[in-house]
Amino acid sequence: MEFICKYNSPIGELTLESDGKNLTGLWFENQQHYGNGLLKKYTEKDLPIFKQTKLWLDTYFQGKNPDFTPPLKTNGTVFREKVWEILRTIPYGTTVTYGEIAKEIETARNMKKLSAQAVGGAVGHNPIGIIIPCHRVIGASNNLTGYTGGLDKKVSLLKIEGVDTSLLHFTDKK
Repeated sequence: MEFICKYNSPIGELTLESDGKNLTGLWFENQQHYGNGLLKKYTEKDLPIFKQTKLWLDTYFQGKNPDFTPPLKTNGTVFREKVWEILRTIPYGTTVTYGEIAKEIETARNMKKLSAQAVGGAVGHNPIGIIIPCHRVIGASNNLTGYTGGLDKKVSLLKIEGVDTSLLHFTDKK
């Protein structure tokens, strides 16, 4: 059984998904890959995990770094899970590039070359936006590229965290 709940953030409505115990999805309304993996049958219910997540989001949208993380559960390929694990380590208020994540995986797996585009694909399929901070990943040379919720939301999230977005350059219209 899957459960959902809505949350009205200052930058758009969010849908939260849970298996009843863990947060399994968090998406902006109508974003690309919205509800990816969400079953057609679900129940709208305010569970304890949603209360925890809403507290986390309330804290975050007040411009503070939450000092806890609700229980999360993702279900992706081995590669995507590795990328999402790396995303969780990006400190609040900082950014990294797709290329830096690729190099980290290359080193960990003793690989010759991993493309930044492959990392971008995994980042784009992150099922738990904001809490697994895919918005903190930018392109090379401070290019502000790709965010399934829209670049306007990516910029808003970075500004909430105190990132100087004037140094970033727009490269696409996502």
